[in-house]
Amino acid sequence: MRRRSCLALPVLGWAAQVRAQAAPPPELRAEWPQAGPIVKQGEGRLRFMGLAIYDIRLWAPEPVPAGALDRSPLALEIEYARALSGPRIAERSLTEMRRAGPMAEADAKRWLAAMRALFPDVEAGHRITGAQVPGAAARFHVNGRLAGEVRDARFASLFFGIWLAPWTSEPELRRQLLGLAP
Repeated sequence: MRRRSCLALPVLGWAAQVRAQAAPPPELRAEWPQAGPIVKQGEGRLRFMGLAIYDIRLWAPEPVPAGALDRSPLALEIEYARALSGPRIAERSLTEMRRAGPMAEADAKRWLAAMRALFPDVEAGHRITGAQVPGAAARFHVNGRLAGEVRDARFASLFFGIWLAPWTSEPELRRQLLGLAP
């Protein structure tokens, strides 16, 4: 009997760890205070040349239809696996946003400045969570604290499209986040 209880401890510890990972980040309750359960729709890992860059999770208070992303409340939680500079994160984000098509240079400059102000340098384990306010804005939390927002519906659509739009540079990651069949 004693042996059985000793073996159960690691399994119980693992089960608790899995449940903890399935919980949404606390900052999302502030984003959607009236929502019922906030559900993880999908998750994945971005790798570059075999190195893990970050883990990403799509959270929403309701199912997110692939065809109505800009009309859905949703959040992307990115947990970094390595140190990256904030300005580099902002620049790469703008590069990926440009994949959607032509972008006015004034918008690009304004959005890059906003992202540089919002995205700090990160270390392994740091999190940036972006929450979409449908048709209005993108709000950003850094390690659980509100960093600010960009009040521009087109910015929000393009920013979340980096991972969720058909034009993404990471189609497999998109499928994982949206729970789509390969």
